[in-house]
Amino acid sequence: LRLLEAQLQDQRREHEEEVEALKNQVDAMKEEMEKQQQTFLQTLQLSPEVQVEFGLQQEITRLTNENLDLKELLEKLEKNEKKLKKELKIYIKKVQDFQAFQTVVPAERRQRECHMQVAVQRKEKNFQGMLEYYKEDEPLLIQNLIT
Repeated sequence: LRLLEAQLQDQRREHEEEVEALKNQVDAMKEEMEKQQQTFLQTLQLSPEVQVEFGLQQEITRLTNENLDLKELLEKLEKNEKKLKKELKIYIKKVQDFQAFQTVVPAERRQRECHMQVAVQRKEKNFQGMLEYYKEDEPLLIQNLIT
């Protein structure tokens, strides 16, 4: 029963906080609407030429702000594009290196490496430590570790 009362109080507190936040939003919107109404009434009192000029100034301001936002977005996307292009170049280089390695290694050596891999797997069970290998064997070792 106490647990339910505590939960009810928590919900009531959260509800009151939400209501207060919504009231603040409504007040802010009312203030903004009053400002817009005052601006509109002042604009109506102006001559038609000045009204058009004022409207154009507001539209230019809006478009300028929108343009700045779009420029920021464009810069962010260009930066991301450069990053992705660099990553793509790295992956292409790795694939080319791997393909070159596959064409260079004869079938006999691959079979011998398979036998060596079996021996290495057995050795890993017996002790932990460093493994010695040739630099050109690195892609094959990585592939075997993954599979």
